[in-house]
Amino acid sequence: MFWDGGEPVAVRIRDVVGALEAAYPAGLAEDWDAVGLACGDPDAVVQRVLFCVDPVEATVDEAVDFGAQLLVSHHPLLLRGVHGVPADDPKGRIVHRLIRAGIGLYCAHTNADSAVQGVSDALAEAIGLTVTRPLAPHAEGARTGLGRIGELPEAEPFRDFVARVAHNLPTTAWGVRGAGDPERPIRTVAVCGGAGDSYLATAAAAGVDAYVTADLRHHPAGEHIARADVPGTEVPALVDVAHWASEWPWCQQAADIVAAALPDTVEVLVSTRRTDPWTLHAGAASDPGRALA
Repeated sequence: MFWDGGEPVAVRIRDVVGALEAAYPAGLAEDWDAVGLACGDPDAVVQRVLFCVDPVEATVDEAVDFGAQLLVSHHPLLLRGVHGVPADDPKGRIVHRLIRAGIGLYCAHTNADSAVQGVSDALAEAIGLTVTRPLAPHAEGARTGLGRIGELPEAEPFRDFVARVAHNLPTTAWGVRGAGDPERPIRTVAVCGGAGDSYLATAAAAGVDAYVTADLRHHPAGEHIARADVPGTEVPALVDVAHWASEWPWCQQAADIVAAALPDTVEVLVSTRRTDPWTLHAGAASDPGRALA
């Protein structure tokens, strides 16, 4: 509750949205994106807010259990055009559940990716980097843009850096994979929360020692690493993490923004439901398939 002349004034969804959009301006979203309030009444009273990466059944369950009136997600629920939200459709079912439970849904996607102190800043902070600049700024000298470049306090071998990333991000079946010389010293690092293989060349041009992102594909990654064999060419080592894990640190960042903007008025909670879609990983040691030399 706000206090106005000693009288309590209810916090409403529009107040929380205002705090989020001050930090993650909607104008920073890509043209194809779907950000903002996807479900709920802006004038509805809010006492509890849950923050998550994915607006799925598991996080809606968590919001209901928490008694939340607003669910804030990074990924949009309705990214592509729809012609209906029937309750027998997976996304429609979520909309119906949210409405019945009196829970609004707000999504901050590519606007949170590009904002100052956004998704990639949270990822960089989680793995111990001090951010110096965007990886792909919106304009020369801009602080906004996709990805971030930062530095470790001191250089460490690539094998230790990969272990650092794995230790500081939530565990997933996908795990953390590295491509590069295990003994290579790593100090300057580029990161991009979410799928970032379209910025492989940008990371290479930035002259960083390593690039951390998610959803790296076989051919782009292989072609990138192969360029290291060209005399006089050096490319970043690669660290591939689960998409969900790369963006999960943002949830605490967003929760802190709302808590700071509306102190002592709403209760915030970061989701602990692991919504990464991969649930099994058969490692090399347990692989029953044929071993190749």
